[in-house]
Amino acid sequence: MNNLEISNIDSVAIKLKAYYELLKPRLSFLVAFSAAFGFLLGAEGTPDLFLLLMLSVGSFLISGAAVTINQVIEWNLDILMRRTSGRPIPTSKITQLEATIYSVVVYALGICLVAYCTNIYAALLATSSLIIYAFMYTPLKKVGPVAVFVGAIPGALPPLIGWVAATGTLTYEAWIIFGIQFIWQFPHFWAIAWVSYDDYKKAGFKLLPGGGKKDLNTAINIMVYTLFLLPLGLLPTYFGLTGLNSGIIATCCGALFLAQTFQLMKDNSHKSALRIMFGSFIYLPIVQISYLFDKL
Repeated sequence: MNNLEISNIDSVAIKLKAYYELLKPRLSFLVAFSAAFGFLLGAEGTPDLFLLLMLSVGSFLISGAAVTINQVIEWNLDILMRRTSGRPIPTSKITQLEATIYSVVVYALGICLVAYCTNIYAALLATSSLIIYAFMYTPLKKVGPVAVFVGAIPGALPPLIGWVAATGTLTYEAWIIFGIQFIWQFPHFWAIAWVSYDDYKKAGFKLLPGGGKKDLNTAINIMVYTLFLLPLGLLPTYFGLTGLNSGIIATCCGALFLAQTFQLMKDNSHKSALRIMFGSFIYLPIVQISYLFDKL
């Protein structure tokens, strides 16, 4: 193998890696996990593992398409921020046109899997999620903190989509698991916005509540929305969707999550906001897994 062939192989590998990075795999895996959670919670009897797999893969792809569109729209802003300047489009590994075509192909594959293997209602909800995220939340980030409310909708739809994929209906149980993840988005988003404040300021993003500053007012907002997770986390137990054990786990996790917000109110520090951000990543999967085990 000569140097030219090695160079061509390296170029292809770099391109493929860039396409994979466009999907924001960690975020898309979280979306797929939440959709699978909703499916398993809604399924009666032994769940169909093939449908579960197709839903998970489809959800991953649709999420990947949504975040790819986001990167196509915001590529000039991504250049300005340290945390995003290394993404495929700002670094010219992928062109805007290539990323646009890629997002369409990935979305088409994902939506076909969801629609064909589950039902059209789940596919419509997944499409709505993409539209809200890519074409409403994305431009609103420069308008004000209303973007967080709008962004929380597609962020909370995956478990509801999973439930509808399993049952074909929208019931109050579906809205309960949607509500938990919807409220969770606020401390999660705001902690990220606090930690990334300087970067977001360069791009003109305005995501923090109130005056949009890293101050006590923002810390109180984070605390209040985290506090809401305590009663919400008990609703699956209260309505008989799950048992008492998961209610206890959800309450303990919610209390620990809430305790982190008090420290942020006290010192308004980057370190405390970072703890809340990581705490939000831990809270959701633990609570959702506890609901699933409690249903068994």
